[in-house]
Amino acid sequence: MTNDAQASLLRPGHNCWRVEPCARFAMLVDADAYFTALREALARAEQTIFILGWDTDSRMRLMPGAPDDGLPAGLRDFLNALCERRRGLRVYVLSWDFAMVFAFEREFLPAARQHWQAHRRLSFCLDGTHPAGASHHQKVVVIDHCLAFVGGLDLTIRRWDTPDHRADDPRRTDPDGRPYAPFHDVQCMVDGAAARALGDLAAERWLHATGRHPRVPATPTADPWPRQVPPDVADVQVAISRTYPARDDAAAVSEIRELYTDAIAAARHSLYLENQYFSSGLIADTFASRLREPDGPDIALVSRRTESGWLEEASMGVLRARLCRGLGAADSHGRFQLYCPVVPGLRDACVNVHSKVMVVDDRLLTIGSANLSNRSFGLDTECNLVIESNGDPRIAAAVRAMRGRLLCEHLAVTPEVLDRAMATHPRMNDALRALHRREGRTLEPFMPTVPEDVDAALPDASLLDPMEPIDTGQVMAEFIGQEARPRAASRVAMLVAFALVLGGVAFAWRYTPLREWADFRHLLALMERVDDMPLAPLVLMCAYVVGGLTMFPVTVLIVVTVVVFGPLYGGAMAMAGTVLGTAAGYTAGRLLGRNAVQRFGGRRLNRLSQRVGQHGVLAMVVLRLVPVAPFTLVNLVVGASRIRLRDCLLGTAIGMSPGIIVSASLVDRIAAVARNPGVATFAWLALVLLLPAGLWLLLRRRRQRRGRVLHAHTPRDAGARHSCRASAASSERAR
Repeated sequence: MTNDAQASLLRPGHNCWRVEPCARFAMLVDADAYFTALREALARAEQTIFILGWDTDSRMRLMPGAPDDGLPAGLRDFLNALCERRRGLRVYVLSWDFAMVFAFEREFLPAARQHWQAHRRLSFCLDGTHPAGASHHQKVVVIDHCLAFVGGLDLTIRRWDTPDHRADDPRRTDPDGRPYAPFHDVQCMVDGAAARALGDLAAERWLHATGRHPRVPATPTADPWPRQVPPDVADVQVAISRTYPARDDAAAVSEIRELYTDAIAAARHSLYLENQYFSSGLIADTFASRLREPDGPDIALVSRRTESGWLEEASMGVLRARLCRGLGAADSHGRFQLYCPVVPGLRDACVNVHSKVMVVDDRLLTIGSANLSNRSFGLDTECNLVIESNGDPRIAAAVRAMRGRLLCEHLAVTPEVLDRAMATHPRMNDALRALHRREGRTLEPFMPTVPEDVDAALPDASLLDPMEPIDTGQVMAEFIGQEARPRAASRVAMLVAFALVLGGVAFAWRYTPLREWADFRHLLALMERVDDMPLAPLVLMCAYVVGGLTMFPVTVLIVVTVVVFGPLYGGAMAMAGTVLGTAAGYTAGRLLGRNAVQRFGGRRLNRLSQRVGQHGVLAMVVLRLVPVAPFTLVNLVVGASRIRLRDCLLGTAIGMSPGIIVSASLVDRIAAVARNPGVATFAWLALVLLLPAGLWLLLRRRRQRRGRVLHAHTPRDAGARHSCRASAASSERAR
């Protein structure tokens, strides 16, 4: 590479939004440093505080012990106290209107008044103005438009930790007192014009999410910079790079993607990265091209060893293993290495790395919210800050020192020991290998793997880690149009599979030692005795109403009803109960109003309901045949939308009928086999199974035949458009 070290990589409009000066720039390593500095700075706020986050929890504490500043410990109470103490202060908290899949990991109903809306000058909003499948991932705090924090840390629970990352630190617990694993992250702090630009970014986000203009502060009289934090570098230009997905009123912004590819291509000696994920094929390809060069840079990527939970392991974990396998094939010179920080005493040894940092030689440093993932480069909103030396030895020394701080923490060595190793070994990875310990705290090299059968079974990155937004309007068009019957057929197939599983369990209970654990026939007899109770139908109808309001699975209630009352009467009761539960949820949604339901279900589902409202009964039939959300949530949102109650109930009855009929038939025959196993009962069960299976095959063949006819009569460009629609629908299903 023959790059001019004096030429700036940063180009506004290409790989950054703006480049602004700041008097002080500081890197804050781990949440203890960040939260302590933030609390001191927030206490000095005079006019405005903006908090943007992927998650913001009112219960979190900025310090684990009792504060010594006379203000409350919890974030909500702390911010309310600031509003009470300073009459002109306005606080704006903007958090992602998260997907329901995260409901049990988040504060329940965070927009409720008891959580945030305690003071009239403290405004909290869940931002749902994002495309389907996307999230708001920026982590930004701006105080009086003169001090700003940007990085990977949200103001939420299970983030606080110190650089020691002790395995047994008793202070590292969540609000319920449960301990969590060591957590590593990085934030940075800027002032001056750079902070004011970030204030403009936060104000624009608030306006777009709420439609209301926030207050723009005047020049403050006090300096909120925390006294105990010395700047790492002074008088430096700071670039702000962003990711925004395309929306109706604005084109997509992919500055962070361009920043990473430009910076990696310009590296001469070393690339040091810390990142939670590594799933971007674009970054892997850029790495691979540098690794094939005879004099390319060393690449050291610090990440966590395992993903959080089976879902991430089966998606982001598989993608990382695939990319690392490809890089291994391209790395003929042995210059790429993946590391995880090891701490003694941990069950899985490695610290949970959540930071998003890249250091290129001694030339460039970026800290922010963007992962090395497709989502962060095109689908989610992100914000990174960048400083560049441009040949200035003062800034180059600061960049080198900040990288050294991170490495010294992970390796548990002094800066002098690290500098000697770097001087002795020209290649960065050689120096890190020399400082590796067999025991104790260190950076452990590792290479992720995934079983071949798991790898082969999972789709590619376009579904697991999409870069493009999903067109919900087109997906709904597919639901209402050609996709309705194939999806209904898929649901029939799922019911058949479920019935086969139940039949297998019944068979095992009857003919294997499992019968010693429980008597299935006795259980059926007990359930059937419920029918003899005088108020059983009324109690069951009440159960449908309560279940419909508490997100209890309606399928379970249907099965219980059929078992208790038999296939005919039970099927009719199940239909009545389902419609009654729908009416209750619809009424609750109507009484709560659109704003309240929007906070619970998300604006995306509300926008979906508005589209569905144009199709009336047919739309409700599709929603019941093709469930896009839990039964209760659909009822609430439909009640708050423009759909009439008559259309809602009629569509529910029609849409639920096939499932109830199939369920009643299968449950009745399975129960018959359990009571009186014999040739006749097994034959009837086989017949009941063959009917929906035959229907599924018929629909499948008809779909294939229709697809061949359409393909034969469709021009190439129209075929390409249909392929794009099918890809969008597949992406939505994968999410």
